[in-house]
Amino acid sequence: MAEMASISTRANLLPCRIIKHISPSLFVRMQYLYLTGNVLHLSHPKRYTEKLQWLRLKGYPFDPLAIQCAGRRGMRDYASSLGLEKYLIPIYGFYENYEEIPFSNLPKSYVLKCSHASGFNQIVKPTDDREKAIKVGKEKFQKFLATDYGFLTMEPHYSSIHREIICEKYLGKDNSLPLEYKIHVFNGKAKNLYLVSGRGKDIRYDQLYINWTPFPESQFNGWRASNHLPERPAEFDDMVALAEKLAAPFPFVRVDFFLVDHKIYLNEMTFTPAKGTLKFDDDSADFIQGKWLDISEYQKKIEILKKEKH
Repeated sequence: MAEMASISTRANLLPCRIIKHISPSLFVRMQYLYLTGNVLHLSHPKRYTEKLQWLRLKGYPFDPLAIQCAGRRGMRDYASSLGLEKYLIPIYGFYENYEEIPFSNLPKSYVLKCSHASGFNQIVKPTDDREKAIKVGKEKFQKFLATDYGFLTMEPHYSSIHREIICEKYLGKDNSLPLEYKIHVFNGKAKNLYLVSGRGKDIRYDQLYINWTPFPESQFNGWRASNHLPERPAEFDDMVALAEKLAAPFPFVRVDFFLVDHKIYLNEMTFTPAKGTLKFDDDSADFIQGKWLDISEYQKKIEILKKEKH
């Protein structure tokens, strides 16, 4: 029965793969309708999620700097070029394959991430079984490195990123991960954010305007808020300033930070969160954020980049 189910799943996925190859735009339109319940208008987008789809298909895949910053090594190089090295998470190295990682020289806890993808990672905490973690990691990262993440998710800007593994310092406590601050920057101005807490246990997401007041309308995809909103940290204004500096060249990007012992760490830059297929608790949030995002000048920039390339 399990074998039959596996065959059935592969058969169901086959038409999707064919559509991806023949017409990425058609695939994204179908996916957007299925996940959000809305028809996608790419020619004259009004919604935030529609503008993200334009950026997903027609913008960021043609922007070398966006491609660079979507990758973990490239993002670090970009931050360093702005003089922001001190905010980068300490690393133990970059590795072309899993076998190159010197596990005997690593501390008890560490984090492995693929440079070319989001979510392709392994967190090894101090209390984890080290040998088991190494074995599991080998199986995972062989698959991760063999995967064209940009094609898998139809976010083409990921496809051009060199595939490698980054090993980072673990920033959490023995059995818990730090709060993450995900700041959304629209045309150079931070407008809202969400906080991720309880990761690995009872994960919660708190949606806020940038002035730290609740923005519950922007809760999406069935996520749950925490029972008690975390306090606004003293370092938050610094995080916002950093996010805006990093995001300056782009119409939109989400910049993610950790705050550990009052020290800010830059985690990543995400250009099309959740592929832009967000189903908001309140549909008005899609239009509110859509008004914040102006892609008109960026559309002109992309046309120039395309002409220069040809």
